Amino acid sequence: MDISLMTDISMQVREKLSNQFCIDIPVPISTHSSVDGTQKFLFPVGNDQFIESVYIPEATRATLCISSQVGCAMDCSFCATGYQGFSRNLDANEIMGQFIAVSSYLNSNNLKPITNVVFMGMGEPLTNLTEVVKVSNLLMSDLLYGISRRRVTVSTSGVVPNIYKLAGETNASLAISLHAANDELRNELVPINKFYNIAQLLEACNFYAKETKARYITFEYVMLKEINDSLVAAKELAVLLKNSPAKVNLIPFNPFPESSYQCSDEHQINKFCKVLQSKGIFTSIRKTRGDDIDAACGQLAGKVNDRIKNRLGQQKL
Repeated sequence: MDISLMTDISMQVREKLSNQFCIDIPVPISTHSSVDGTQKFLFPVGNDQFIESVYIPEATRATLCISSQVGCAMDCSFCATGYQGFSRNLDANEIMGQFIAVSSYLNSNNLKPITNVVFMGMGEPLTNLTEVVKVSNLLMSDLLYGISRRRVTVSTSGVVPNIYKLAGETNASLAISLHAANDELRNELVPINKFYNIAQLLEACNFYAKETKARYITFEYVMLKEINDSLVAAKELAVLLKNSPAKVNLIPFNPFPESSYQCSDEHQINKFCKVLQSKGIFTSIRKTRGDDIDAACGQLAGKVNDRIKNRLGQQKL
């Protein structure tokens, strides 16, 4: 954007701004469209590295899934981003730039504007807390985009200390990548559980809900065939969440080349869902979107260089 064209401010101020600031909207180097309307955007972030954002239109809303890091150090065993490893955090301008760039693209192509934003792209948002908070608050600000707090969701795999910090800095919705109802299995699927176990995580979630007056916390649960999808596991999950302000989102596993997991059968996912619902747990099954362009949950990879070799299993974040 050319600051000199901002003719509603004085020339002197324009010159000062031009000398000290740069206003640039990132340009995606590629856009892939799914048969279901989902679109994936690939953005360069320097050093021959790239991040991905995903636009998901639905009948009554349109969600943008944005990235907060180049890669991810959480090393969750079912996630393509985690397999890529971690390079660096994104600055707030790089995170917000995804929203602005996609919004501009949608406007130019007469597509439905973004109504919801989820920090569920590449990276662990709560290990980039300062920058993620800046962006979430800008998105919700009445002086900027004015998106409802219920439509801006920050996701985490369980960085417990930063859940407490988040509660003091924003009131965005919170989503937890849970995926197991006991520590033994969660240690395998989500390695951060070795440092902050399920009991600690739920205590932090209850604190967040109370402090931000949230109606519920969303618990994401990826459905892995013969790993975490038994009816016994469903009952265990129901007992775990019965005293929490919980909403469960069951996610059919989306495969990627390096993974040996398989998605649970549709029939099994439906039975798992009914068990939770029968126990009074509000539960939904996420519809898979954009899997034909590798844009579905857990499939984002981008391109990550200079990766940190010591992942979560070897050091505490």
